[in-house]
Amino acid sequence: MQDKLREFFKTRFAEAVVKEDTFRDQLSFYVRPDALLDVCQALRHDAELDVRFLSDITAVDWLGHRRESEGRFEVIYNLYSLGHRYRFFVKVLLPAENPTVASLCDLWPSANWLEREVFDLMGVRFAGHPDLTKILTPDELEGHPLRRDYPLTWEQPAFSWNKDEPPEVIK
Repeated sequence: MQDKLREFFKTRFAEAVVKEDTFRDQLSFYVRPDALLDVCQALRHDAELDVRFLSDITAVDWLGHRRESEGRFEVIYNLYSLGHRYRFFVKVLLPAENPTVASLCDLWPSANWLEREVFDLMGVRFAGHPDLTKILTPDELEGHPLRRDYPLTWEQPAFSWNKDEPPEVIK
């Protein structure tokens, strides 16, 4: 499967691939942010590769690390080929100012909540997302708690949207 993926990227998206990396036998392709949607559409619709499952989306904040010069934020798409039983990653590097990349909700509906989580906790925006709102932190919380420059505090934020309602009893 590695050879098929390398051939796919080499023949169809050579100009989009920034670099390739293998870590612990898991293959990653870094692509330009403006090419992400085209690359993922081609992967999703290629019958031979059979990449129909988006397992996860996560992000890394490289603030203060030597890799920050490549891009402060790294958004990682965990993709899985069902037919080949093969997992690989597509990654994009984004700048500190206005980290934005295209939404993949139209390709994989599971991207909806995954992108909202990355937006809420890291502040990465997904252009074209149908409802880019917070899902894990209170609406009044300012900032993004998983960014490396977010201040550490001991106080837990209060969730106040239902504070006056009695707790539900589970039977």
